[in-house]
Amino acid sequence: MNRLIIASNRLPVSIQWQNNSFLVFPSAGGLATGLKSYHKNNNSLWIGWPGINASNQNEEKTITGLLLKEACLPVFLSQDLVEKFYDGFSNATLWPLLHYFTEYTEFKGAYWEAYQTVNQLFADAIIANAKEGDTIWVHDYQLLLVPQMIREQRPDLRIGFFLHIPFPSFEVFRILPWRLEIVNGILGADLIGFHTFDYARHFISSVKRLLGYEVDFNKISVGNRHVYIDVFPMGIDYKKFEQRAIEIQNKPMHERSKEHQDIDRFLLGAPNRKLILSIDRLDYTKGIPERLHAFRNFLNKYPEYKEQVSLIMLTVPSRVDVEQYQNLRSEVEKLVGSINGEFGTINWNPVIYFYRSLPFENLIELYSSADIALLTPLRDGMNLVAKEYIASKVNHRGVLILSEMAGAAKELGEALIVNPNNVDEVSEAIYKALTLSNQEQVKAITAMQERITRYNVYKWAADFIQMLEKTESRQAAYQARKVSAKHKNQFKHQFAEAKSKILFLDYDGTLQRFYNNPKDAIPDNDLVSLLNELSLIKNTELVLISGRDKNTLNEWFGKKDYTLIAEHGAWIKTGNQGWKARNTSHSKWKENIRPVLEFYVDRTPGSLIEEKTNSLVWHYRKVDIELGALRALELKNDVTNLISNQDLELLEGSKVLEVKVAGINKGNAALEYLQDKKPEFLMAIGDDWTDEFLFKELPDETITIKVGTDKSVAKYYVSDYQEVRELLKTFY
Repeated sequence: MNRLIIASNRLPVSIQWQNNSFLVFPSAGGLATGLKSYHKNNNSLWIGWPGINASNQNEEKTITGLLLKEACLPVFLSQDLVEKFYDGFSNATLWPLLHYFTEYTEFKGAYWEAYQTVNQLFADAIIANAKEGDTIWVHDYQLLLVPQMIREQRPDLRIGFFLHIPFPSFEVFRILPWRLEIVNGILGADLIGFHTFDYARHFISSVKRLLGYEVDFNKISVGNRHVYIDVFPMGIDYKKFEQRAIEIQNKPMHERSKEHQDIDRFLLGAPNRKLILSIDRLDYTKGIPERLHAFRNFLNKYPEYKEQVSLIMLTVPSRVDVEQYQNLRSEVEKLVGSINGEFGTINWNPVIYFYRSLPFENLIELYSSADIALLTPLRDGMNLVAKEYIASKVNHRGVLILSEMAGAAKELGEALIVNPNNVDEVSEAIYKALTLSNQEQVKAITAMQERITRYNVYKWAADFIQMLEKTESRQAAYQARKVSAKHKNQFKHQFAEAKSKILFLDYDGTLQRFYNNPKDAIPDNDLVSLLNELSLIKNTELVLISGRDKNTLNEWFGKKDYTLIAEHGAWIKTGNQGWKARNTSHSKWKENIRPVLEFYVDRTPGSLIEEKTNSLVWHYRKVDIELGALRALELKNDVTNLISNQDLELLEGSKVLEVKVAGINKGNAALEYLQDKKPEFLMAIGDDWTDEFLFKELPDETITIKVGTDKSVAKYYVSDYQEVRELLKTFY
């Protein structure tokens, strides 16, 4: 059977050395706990770091044996690699940067080298275990290079990638010195998943700005394949939390955890006291000090709630050896002490503070008992704690206060959504939560439960895998049009056998690469030689059909013995004959259109205007990619209104907008050229929308080839101008 191979930094279980033996324990963390249920119930192999360093081969063998029983396979890392890859590049470079904490970001070459090394180790482990037909699912920011590393060696595999933390805006991401390598690494996947549309949008923006790839909604054209971007908000194992919460409700207090018994003692003499629950890993992204400031503000603004409410703050230890985290812990503990000292009484502590991790059942106890969950991270990819709290409220009573910066806020709209940096807003949300009626609580909790019940972790994983499988069929249909070696041999044979042949070839983007300044696209020696050879082939007519103005084409090819069609068909020149206008037209319309284009040139740095006999062209190839797209849309709307009652039309090309006389296009120019000609071999190659007229108008038997991966009526496609040249060279 085909398998699913999951790869992540940490496995769903970890190995620990206790009592002179290796033991298996569940791993902490959202990904490990969230996907573990799906992994157990499916035919999958999970590859990751076991959480411990093996000192010899015997230990490695023992650890591997234990993990194989859990359908897991270890990637062993040395202590030095762990420090530089995990503590270094992953958590001192990527983690703060992707969460917008640029002031904490460290850029060290040694970290980057270790990151590359570990990603290659993971890729090698996956490749060594992947069989034909297997699906690979790579997870999170520690393994951003792995998809492309796999792609390079095993292009036959389906590869998915999911990022579980935020992807920042381009202005933040561009700070990273290795941004190109990271983006290219991710683009090795067939399907890339994010928790929210914002993260997906930021990633697509970075791809466009850094690499200039064409993007069609959620599809990125990368070389000769398509990469799909989609949004999959991660769910939880809902039934697991719900069922355990039901069991705990009837559990006697003396059988509950020490933490819960401690909390119960705080409630003695105040059975109606409300409990606010705060659970987070101790990390600067979680907004814990800000939360405490908001709680203090609440107690000051609403003194009537003194001795009526307590904040249970559970912070899970994290990176205890790192100075930033040590300082954060110290700050949190000082704030807790300060608040308790200022407001506390003999019978009441405003903040009940725990610095420890808790087993699953103890967490459920806290979820079940808390009247309010206060979860206000400054940045968070998803925040599954919010969903776990909702799932545990089997009595449908409780209130969730959630940061708008958490991915879960996009789904849990019935929660009280707050800006975690706004102390007053969070304070008011606490007050509102305490005064919310039972009916309102039930309504909100029920709506959120219905939603996260439907889209649980199984549905999330199944949807991702199903979408990944769909990309395979999409790629197959797409690849069927790719000009392959077989197609090249077929075209070569047809060309050789034909007694008469005609080649229609566009110039920019087809025979020559694009330049920021169109005047720089002068034909190089290789291209000149290619065209000369083609024109010398017996019974072959070579036609350069371009949007270029006739003066430029005449300067470059005027003395050549082949046909030139300029300005999308407005002018034609055959051999040594002079230029002939196909359609004469007055140019007074330019007086109305030129000021509009000049207005956009003034507002759009890098753009320019080109004037042709029958058209005006606005070029924006040198413009910032997103500004260019915005201005092009604005200009398109303005010009469309201006030319609605005139004999003019607007053409969209590759980073150009052209206003031209209607009825002049490459299609009708080619048909006019073909009048009374019946070639046995006919081929047309072009790269943009102006060439679609050519592809549509030519006879059905024409071999039409699109350069690039955009939608086209052409029968075939090639990736770039270099492939065009290679194809044409096979004809001589």
